[in-house]
Amino acid sequence: MAQRYDARGNIYIVVAPEELRRQGIDLPHQAGHAAQTRQAWAVAAIEACCSWAPGTQPVGGKDHRSDGLLVGPFQASSPFDLLIVNTDGTLAERSGNGLTIFSQALSDQRLFAQGETCELRVHHDKTDTASPGQTSVQTAQVEGVKGFWLDLGQPRFGPSAVSAVGVENALLNGHELSHVKQLSALNGAWSRSQFVRVGNPHCVTLVESAEDLPGNEQMREPALGEGLTRIAYAMPSGAGKPCAAGINLQWAMRLSEGHIAARVFERGEGPTASSGTSASAVACAAWRVGWVSAGEVKVTMPGGTAPILLEEEQGELSRVSLFGTARMID
Repeated sequence: MAQRYDARGNIYIVVAPEELRRQGIDLPHQAGHAAQTRQAWAVAAIEACCSWAPGTQPVGGKDHRSDGLLVGPFQASSPFDLLIVNTDGTLAERSGNGLTIFSQALSDQRLFAQGETCELRVHHDKTDTASPGQTSVQTAQVEGVKGFWLDLGQPRFGPSAVSAVGVENALLNGHELSHVKQLSALNGAWSRSQFVRVGNPHCVTLVESAEDLPGNEQMREPALGEGLTRIAYAMPSGAGKPCAAGINLQWAMRLSEGHIAARVFERGEGPTASSGTSASAVACAAWRVGWVSAGEVKVTMPGGTAPILLEEEQGELSRVSLFGTARMID
């Protein structure tokens, strides 16, 4: 049975592969094969699990009752294979909130016990990074709250890390960034961005004023939303510029020492209340320009605040980790 989970306002539906097959969806038995043939089953799976029943969609609400679908596990013990399906039927290489939700679902199914560590392997069909992408997850407790630390590995920076083309150089406080002309054409204040890969690709635009952080409702309006979709989404839904495979977009502003405010527009989804990998990318970008130091960083999004741990060695970030919690909802 498919179950909905919430992680900081990011909602995913978790469904077992055999449940999709029972619904007549031709999902291959191997996750890797399923990823390479996603055109044959992914949209049908979204329609079956994520779409509102006729007459039940809230007035003015989203087209889908979740931000995506987590298909798995494909086995009963670690390492666990899964697929992250966006509501447009594309696959994601990684989702921090999605993997937090999947970890909670494994715990609820008694496949992942307190005090243990497990490996999650996300299969996808992107050609600019290896599949599956692996994430080590450990149960933990932060400030009395039980959850999970996700080891997202070492971040990579710059246009080459996300296969961006046609971008110019920019500077912020002497730090080299990128000028994405498609973004600055929408808002002149969006002229300095940091590309970051934390398993999936991100473009973090750094702003000085809260007025330059776009609101989620604003990003849903055609005047702005269509322009952001052209940037964030791969073809044919978007333009695939500056990144042919699409790019997750974030905006970040320094609030105080170790605390950053952020907004998120995800490829394949659009504006979201929160995103774990986006929060991690924001923390990395903030470190890159000297807004925060290594150690614990808090990133606040409309859906909540994500604790991030940055580890530094010899002047470089060696690891970024994300703490998250999730709960099952109706």
